[in-house]
Amino acid sequence: MSQVRSLVSRIRRPRHPALLPLAALAAGAAGSVYLWHTDPHQPGQFLPRCPVNWLTGLLCPACGGTRMAYDLMHGDVGAAFQDNAALLLLGVPFGAYLGGRWLVEGLRGRRYRPAIGRLGVAVIVGTAAVWMVVRNVAG
Repeated sequence: MSQVRSLVSRIRRPRHPALLPLAALAAGAAGSVYLWHTDPHQPGQFLPRCPVNWLTGLLCPACGGTRMAYDLMHGDVGAAFQDNAALLLLGVPFGAYLGGRWLVEGLRGRRYRPAIGRLGVAVIVGTAAVWMVVRNVAG
């Protein structure tokens, strides 16, 4: 019984706050290395297809994000803008801020949980919905 308690106490022991952001950074770096060598503009690449597009045929707000990331990594900002302008202009800076803040706070030994609030969620969902309609209606 004492072995079980010991195991449970080790599982419940708090991890260092930087562990998860560093793991996310490592996973993102590994994905970026793979994407650097895999052109998503070419058919037949081993990349996941957007489930919304697969099910409905519509472009979701994030469709083109993989192509956009590939183009950005290769220095082609114009093509990245064409692949997904809203994600490039709004999503990338917002995600970079949240991820960077998560990492910095973790390295300082503090846990970080962003508090976006109801208004923030409404703005994000509303912007994504408008962008999805614009992308699919405008063609």
